[in-house]
Amino acid sequence: MALALACSSIGVASARDKKVDAPPVASVDELPQGQEVSPTVIELAGWVVAAKDTQGYPFAVIDKAAAQILVFGGDGRLRGAAPGLFGSAKGDHTAPGVAGLALREIPGRDRTTPAGRFVGGYGPSIDAGRVLWVDYESAVSIHPTATGVPAEKRAERLASATPDDNRVTHGCINVSPTFYEQIIRPTFERGGVFYILPDEDSMAETFPEFAQGRATTQGNDTGRARSARR
Repeated sequence: MALALACSSIGVASARDKKVDAPPVASVDELPQGQEVSPTVIELAGWVVAAKDTQGYPFAVIDKAAAQILVFGGDGRLRGAAPGLFGSAKGDHTAPGVAGLALREIPGRDRTTPAGRFVGGYGPSIDAGRVLWVDYESAVSIHPTATGVPAEKRAERLASATPDDNRVTHGCINVSPTFYEQIIRPTFERGGVFYILPDEDSMAETFPEFAQGRATTQGNDTGRARSARR
C-alpha cells in the first residue's frame, strides 16, 4: 500500500513535467505490512521530480523518524522502499571531527545521521573497501546490514515491525543485504542524490527550496479557493 501510494503521487509529477521513455523497473517493497509513508516524504519526492532537482540522477528520500528509505530512478519512477537503521543519537548535524575518529571513539551523543540534501556516490574507504558514500565529508554511507556486534541485533531491529528500535548505528545507514543488492547498488552505481529528513530541525531549514516551492503552491491553491467562493 505504501509503495503504491508513493508511486501514484510521484507518477503525476513525472508525467506532467517530462516524457518518460525508460522501461518499467521492477520495484521492491520491504516495508512492514500496514506501515505507511508520510505525506511529507511523498510531497518532497514529488517536488524533486517536478523541479528536476537531481538533473536526471537517481535519488532517495530517507525518513529517519519512520526508519524508511524510498529509492527512485533518474526517470522519477519508484524502484523500492525498505526499512533502514540510523544513528543511535537523534540530531541533524555531524559533530566536528567525527569523520576522523574510529567507530569506538565516537561519543554516543555524536552518533547522528545528518539531515539535508547530499550528492553521493561510490568510492574507496579505509576499512570497508568500495562503499556508497552519502556524504563523504561526514563519513556517512549506506551499506548492507552485517552481523557486526551480535549484541546490537541489527538484523532483528531491521526486521521488526516498528521504527522504535532502528536507531543503533554510529551514523551510517543500514539496509537489508537483499535490498542493497537488488535496489541500492544498481540504482546508485553512477551516483545520486540523497534527501534525509530531519529529526529536530524544520523542513524549511533543511530543504529551503522545497519549503519555498511548497509555500508558493499552497498560496496559489488558496487563491484559487477564494476565487471559487466569490
